[in-house]
Amino acid sequence: MARRKDPGPIPKSRSISIPGAKGAKHPGFVQPQLATLRDKPPDGDRFLHEIKFDGYRLQIHLRGGLASLWTRGGLDWTKRFPPIALAAGYIPATELIIDGEIISATEQGTANFSQLQDDLSKSRYDRMVFYAFDLLYLDGYDLRGSSLIERKKALLDLLSEADDIAPILFSEHFDTSGAILFKQACDMGLEGIVSKLKSAHYKSERNETWIKVKCLQVARYQVIGYKKGATSLYLGKREGKDLLYVGKAGTGFTNSMILELARLLKPITLEKMPLAEKPDRKNKIDHWAAPKYWAEVEYRDITTDGLLRHVTFRGLYENKNSKKPLVAKFK
Repeated sequence: MARRKDPGPIPKSRSISIPGAKGAKHPGFVQPQLATLRDKPPDGDRFLHEIKFDGYRLQIHLRGGLASLWTRGGLDWTKRFPPIALAAGYIPATELIIDGEIISATEQGTANFSQLQDDLSKSRYDRMVFYAFDLLYLDGYDLRGSSLIERKKALLDLLSEADDIAPILFSEHFDTSGAILFKQACDMGLEGIVSKLKSAHYKSERNETWIKVKCLQVARYQVIGYKKGATSLYLGKREGKDLLYVGKAGTGFTNSMILELARLLKPITLEKMPLAEKPDRKNKIDHWAAPKYWAEVEYRDITTDGLLRHVTFRGLYENKNSKKPLVAKFK
């Protein structure tokens, strides 16, 4: 746990008049509530909308004024994010649980997950920010039975009282149209949005009171290899005369698509790789293929190593500009 250098005024007791709040002991790690993935955000004014951050889900805990940080899976990562833990110690509370996300901010202010992983490996903390979006427990009161809008108000009030917690920010929410905010988020290169039912209690499960919608990019890349059985495709792109590895599409296939892909790829299987450079060991390729076909894929973003993230196969095409797919869910 991280101990604050100067405890300052910590409230010994707190009177909380939030509907649904119940007196209780600190519950320790709480299994997080998870959002359900949908193609579009919900309509209506029953939902508020937040930016979806591309980082690590974390809980901030205070127990007796001592701060600790816990991952989505319940691991203690306090020592991995010392500035966040130190700042948490200055929140004016004795015991609490805050739910949020830690990111590595780019120069444009957006989150970059591969940059966060790189910063972690190098113990670089200056770009790390914790966005707090929910308050589950505060000084003797369990708030999970309160409505989301009441929990967020209490969280904003609490953080507004705090000094010297610069890496910890309140995650703003918006009462605008979810569809409009989603388009704005995608135009800005963000990961997407999360829509949350204002009246909902906090439940440690995946349900539809939280709905996430992700921004995806679509592009075509040459197929340079495949996994045995054609259950995954390996992709490349041209840079000058060189063909470079850019990642793998491992989802989006139906059984009939896999059979057709295997039929098309088997005749163009190669003994030698067509790439200018061999991928690293973790990207082992079962079978090389001549770069004859183009795979259209959806992906979230591109890592600092130039690899596609969260790739889903959409269709196989004869060339980059073909309109009719050779293989797709619906031809």
